[in-house]
Amino acid sequence: MATTEECRNALDKLSDNLAGGSGDVREAAALDRSLSCHVTDLDVTFAGRLRGGRIEVRDTLQGPPREKAEIRLAMSGDDLVAMVAGELHFAKAWGSGRVRLEAGLRDLFRLRTLL
Repeated sequence: MATTEECRNALDKLSDNLAGGSGDVREAAALDRSLSCHVTDLDVTFAGRLRGGRIEVRDTLQGPPREKAEIRLAMSGDDLVAMVAGELHFAKAWGSGRVRLEAGLRDLFRLRTLL
């Protein structure tokens, strides 16, 4: 089982990957939205913002998100680490229910290029 530190490191790596992206990836990640990632097996939520193509984690909270972020992710720690490492494809995990992504319709359309 992935640790809280491994999950935080995975989010940092994902942020670096988004910031280094080009074209459609860079455009999709250029949103300015509140973001939460609930790691279900650890019952930990990373809360922050997606801004300027980077994920800025501001808080690490015990339990589910306390506020409803504009972009909400939920998954196990192992799935988060595997996705960032390229071992698990996001669209496949999302389609099978291993990952939950909730956002407004317009944001979902923009984020789909990241999938």
